[in-house]
Amino acid sequence: MTVASVNPATGETLKTFPSLTSDEIEERVALAHRAFRDQRRTTFATRAAWMTATADVLDSRREDVARVMTAEMGKTIVSARAEAAKCARTMRFYAEHAEGFLADEPLADPSAVGAKAAMIRWQPLGVVLAVMPWNFPLWQVVRFAAPALMAGNTGLLKHASNVPQTALLLDELFREGGFPEGCFQALLIGSGQVEGVLRDPRVAAATLTGSEAAGRSVAAIAGDEVKKTVLELGGSDAFVVMPSADLEAAVATAVTGRVQNNGQSCIAAKRFIVHDAVFDAFAEAFTARMRGLRVGDPADEATDVGPLATESGREDVVELVDDAVRAGATVLCGGETPDGPGWFYPPTVLDGITSEMRIHTEEVFGPVAQLYRVSTADEAIGIANATSFGLGAAAWTTDADEKELFVNELEAGAVFVNGLVASSPQLPFGGIKRSGYGRELSALGIREFCNAKTVWVS
Repeated sequence: MTVASVNPATGETLKTFPSLTSDEIEERVALAHRAFRDQRRTTFATRAAWMTATADVLDSRREDVARVMTAEMGKTIVSARAEAAKCARTMRFYAEHAEGFLADEPLADPSAVGAKAAMIRWQPLGVVLAVMPWNFPLWQVVRFAAPALMAGNTGLLKHASNVPQTALLLDELFREGGFPEGCFQALLIGSGQVEGVLRDPRVAAATLTGSEAAGRSVAAIAGDEVKKTVLELGGSDAFVVMPSADLEAAVATAVTGRVQNNGQSCIAAKRFIVHDAVFDAFAEAFTARMRGLRVGDPADEATDVGPLATESGREDVVELVDDAVRAGATVLCGGETPDGPGWFYPPTVLDGITSEMRIHTEEVFGPVAQLYRVSTADEAIGIANATSFGLGAAAWTTDADEKELFVNELEAGAVFVNGLVASSPQLPFGGIKRSGYGRELSALGIREFCNAKTVWVS
């Protein structure tokens, strides 16, 4: 079996790589396990030096790394550079803060439990398997790897099969930054080989970002083995606009939120729920801006929206849009697959979405926006929460009571008021319902793959 890197803007195969054999997988798992026994005893200062050096390497190679991402999965070169820069910042964040996040937590009154001293001590679990997606091929990995390595764990990466060059680049970055052999390794393997790695007794835990189906599979295997998992799955984020909102800012953010990463983001705004008082104005301005985006070569600095990453991904988007149109949705812009090479799909706005349409309940992973008209905040919340997903949500209002209402009532792992839903190392990231469980980033993220050891001393 081979793993292929294909340019989605042209359909051209760039490179192919052989999948690892069973013996090669065994060698890498054994190496990761040996590396962990040493890594867990290194100091935070030592790990921080390696992580900071890795960030420096990434900064120095940012342009090359960005161009590989653009060529492999079609994100615009501008967004690819930004992704690389964000990864370097996150590496430095954990280099600076990991020791504080994992400092011993002493019990204020140990005598209450009959001890002279009592505390929580955070210790690494071991080898962690990361199953990662193609849409943010650098960021998704770094937001796991930076905290996990700084905690003293070691990592095995099973990246999406369409981004093998990015996976191997990550190997190089951590190695060039000074992390010892075995601390981080990319495994070029197929999905059918994941179970064997996850069931290996030397692998302590797993994290997955991807589809619900993939999450169910990994969670079931890990559950059978009684191993810790963190899952970040799909999303169908709501974007609520109320009458008091700054409409110009809301429209601009809505466009960015829907087409970021060519519309292929779990936390992209997908369902735009707009109050009747401002619906027509929002829809007109939003559609005009979506229609005006430049679709084309992602390597061109002027391109706003590149191709979808895979041919099958575009087919999925087409099916959802066509189903909605057949059921009565109105296409305000886009909605037709362009002729020519590559897996492009235009920014599309659909009005008149009903519960009978597949797009109402399924995640559309492309630059397609759904408009809903509501007359009250409670109605907006009802539509926003009428989904099996619960990753992120945004609400636009300047009314203090409405702000509090949306923060409390929107069912999501993150609620952003008057802003774009985004991830950052300072805040925890993750979902509820079928968007997954556990948290990445912040102090919570680094603690996910640690043992909270209770220490009692007489």
